[in-house]
Amino acid sequence: MAWFRKTRTPKPLRGWPPRSPVPEGLWVRCDDCREVLFARELERTLRVCPKCGHHFRIDAPERIRLLLDEGGVRELFAAVRPTDPLRFRDTRAYADRLHAYQQAVGSPDAVRVLEGTLGGVPVVLAVMDYRFMGGSMGSVVGEKLTRAAEHAGEKHRPLVVVSASGGARMQEGILSLMQMAKIASALARLRERRVPYISVLTDPTTGGVTASFAMLGDLNIAEPGALIGFAGPRVIEQTIRQSLPEGFQRSEFLLEHGFLDLVVPRAELKATLARCLHLLTAAA
Repeated sequence: MAWFRKTRTPKPLRGWPPRSPVPEGLWVRCDDCREVLFARELERTLRVCPKCGHHFRIDAPERIRLLLDEGGVRELFAAVRPTDPLRFRDTRAYADRLHAYQQAVGSPDAVRVLEGTLGGVPVVLAVMDYRFMGGSMGSVVGEKLTRAAEHAGEKHRPLVVVSASGGARMQEGILSLMQMAKIASALARLRERRVPYISVLTDPTTGGVTASFAMLGDLNIAEPGALIGFAGPRVIEQTIRQSLPEGFQRSEFLLEHGFLDLVVPRAELKATLARCLHLLTAAA
């Protein structure tokens, strides 16, 4: 007879379940050691875990504040914006994706170029933002970095590029891939003018970005534990049918095998870059 009885689900009491007295975002779990960290303490350490030294990813505005001196900062090429020449669509139109990311990130594309001073040395600084479509390299990224190299050459100012990218942007097809050669050519012209170029590789720097400008610096510097490579570890293992060594494609492994010049903790990055820039500009 219980089958014929109408069972009523009791309505939840107003205010139940009770709200947690702890505000959201107050604590952050470390991706490496799984330690629960106080968010404000993490901000004080420049988003580096005080327990294990894991470097959390940071966005472009935070990176700019970390590296450039206060005052006299000017953004370059801000009017360069992406288009949709291939009218690409997967599960969503590319134009719609661009608009959504622009609204969320507050930037027209995945790189910002600025002119300012770093440790008192005038520089042209380009910073990629992984929040914008995984920092993928499309036509705008290629154009801005090419113009940054040309501007650095004209002004005879060192160029510093901070990479954070998943590689080429598939929604732009061959137009994205050609940016690799385009930027590399601009960097070659910069070297002919004897203007220093320092590449800073952060987590992650992969794909066509690694295969082009990210590894072409006069100095290639990485943050600790950064993922740096072209193809992913699983693809490589399936291709060569061998197990990869421990720490493969991490910055310390690349330093040990001669692909990097320095691995520098975030707290020391600005001072190290300033020292290198002083030495390179004196030599130039």
